[in-house]
Amino acid sequence: MQDYYAARAKEYDQIYAKPERQADLRQMEAWLPSALAGRNVLEIACGTGYWTQFYAPQAQAVLAMDGAPQTLEIARTRVPANVTLAQGDAYQLAALEQRPWDAAFAGFWWSHIPRTRISAFLQGLHSVLQPGAKVVFMDNRYVPGSSTPISEPDADGDTYQQRPLRDGSTHRVLKNFPSREELLACVADDSANAQVTEWDYFWALIHLAAPLNGL
Repeated sequence: MQDYYAARAKEYDQIYAKPERQADLRQMEAWLPSALAGRNVLEIACGTGYWTQFYAPQAQAVLAMDGAPQTLEIARTRVPANVTLAQGDAYQLAALEQRPWDAAFAGFWWSHIPRTRISAFLQGLHSVLQPGAKVVFMDNRYVPGSSTPISEPDADGDTYQQRPLRDGSTHRVLKNFPSREELLACVADDSANAQVTEWDYFWALIHLAAPLNGL
C-alpha cells in the first residue's frame, strides 16, 4: 500500500476532480473544520494534506502522519504553521511524538484497513488519545459508475481494486466499503455518542475514544 501511494503521490489529488463529487466535497470541506475546531489533532494517513489544509486553521495544533515521504513533501506546501508533519506507521502510533491529543482524524484510511485489523488499529489509536477524545473518519461510499469497480473479494471479506497509474503500472489495492451498520458495530461501546453522516459519495463517522468491539 505504501509503495502504491508513493508512486501515486503526484497524481493523488486528481481523485478530487471528479465532476459528480464536487457538491459533496464542498459540503465536507465546510463540515470538517467545525468537527475539529479548537482541538489538538492527531491525523492518520494525511497523504498530500488535502484535508489537513481545510481543518487545521481552526485546530489548536495538528500532528499529521503518513507512511510515504513523497506525499508528505506535497503536504508541506499546503498546510499552515500549526501543523507538524511526520512519517510513521498507522499501526505503530506509540512511536510518534506524544501530546495531549483530544481529537484524531483519518480521511480515506478506514477503507484500506483489513477487516481483521480494524479492532487492533482502533485500540492502538485510542491508546495514544485522551479519554473521550473526538475521533473523526471520512471515506468513500461505493457508487457504480463513479467508484473504481471491485475486482475481487478475499476470504476475510476484504475487497480489492485494480488501479492504473500514469506510468503504466497497475496496482492491486485493498478498498473496503463498510455499511453504516458495520461502522457503528465497531464503536458499539460508544453507541450513544457515535454518529454516521452520509453524502452521496462519501461517509463520515464520529465517535469518542473508548474500548471498542471488533468488526
